[in-house]
Amino acid sequence: MQKMPRWADVALIPLLNLLIAFVLSGLVILAIGENPIKALQTMITGALGSTYGWGYTLYYATNFIFTGLAVSIAFKAAMFNIGGEGQAMIGGLGVAIVCLYIPFPHWTVALLFAMAGGAVFGAAWALIPAYLQARRGSHVVITTIMFNFIAASLLNYVLVNVLRPKGEMNPQTANFPESTHLPTLHDVLAPIGIEFSRSAPVNVSLFIALAACVIVYLLMWRSRLGYEIRAFGLSPEASVYAGISPFKIIMVAMLLSGGLSGMMSINNTMGEAERLVLNSVEGAGFIGIAVALMGRNHPFGVLLAALLFGFLYQGGSELSLWTKIPRELVTVIQALVILFTGALDNMVRGPVERAFIRAAKRGAN
Repeated sequence: MQKMPRWADVALIPLLNLLIAFVLSGLVILAIGENPIKALQTMITGALGSTYGWGYTLYYATNFIFTGLAVSIAFKAAMFNIGGEGQAMIGGLGVAIVCLYIPFPHWTVALLFAMAGGAVFGAAWALIPAYLQARRGSHVVITTIMFNFIAASLLNYVLVNVLRPKGEMNPQTANFPESTHLPTLHDVLAPIGIEFSRSAPVNVSLFIALAACVIVYLLMWRSRLGYEIRAFGLSPEASVYAGISPFKIIMVAMLLSGGLSGMMSINNTMGEAERLVLNSVEGAGFIGIAVALMGRNHPFGVLLAALLFGFLYQGGSELSLWTKIPRELVTVIQALVILFTGALDNMVRGPVERAFIRAAKRGAN
């Protein structure tokens, strides 16, 4: 007997987890002497109350879509890729090299090459952990965590000693040529008469992220390769019996995962900063884990979860700016959402499943 309907697993459980996280966050805010209702209003107004707020919310969400999709593909192959942070860093290096050293006539051409550069560099950084998992049995969780630190050190060295312009003190590259600058949402909407904030960083890479959701869905649920990845994730032993190569699935899934993480850099490196800076990823690789968990590793769920975390990031910034609530408490709120949607998911799932089972038995009688 099915424990609960599909809609409950996809929508009800995450909603209850989110509600509990917000209630606990409200209690923490109340305990420090602030009004939780006012705090929520400030977050909503700051993140959704203007095109400026929406611009930042969608900018953060774009990053989280890429990293959430990356984690979800690895999850489907029964692997926990925690290396999205490092893969996005190295992906940014690929984007920077393409933008700095190839002369482009127009941003559309530059975008295609930058996407390829970010994806190739991100996939290359996932290649070694994938190979170690497939051939040596080295656990991908450990290797990808270690590769995050290696990526940070490598990027620091390259920015300080190789790509930093002469006379510049900050560890960053030179500004990218104007022909590589991506149009913002303001630039896209202005010709059709829709006003949008000029200063908001959201850009055309948002549409690339949305297209990635569709492509990942078609790949994972409408292709033979996607079926093999999902079959391997559900039962590696049975998939081997069916003729599916574990080496192939591990390598392909991790390369796709790393490539998507690397493509995130077209948003923050090419689209927003227009140069490569040291801390451009800003934890988006780790947030992608929570986004994938909350989105149930489905592209549509990842999209919704990315929008939620984009709201939390932008709303949290406004909360720390306009109230006495410290920025650290905003991080606590984000952590509670991650905790209940990830680690403590079964705490809610168990009672809900039992409730549906009891309801089904009463209906049968």
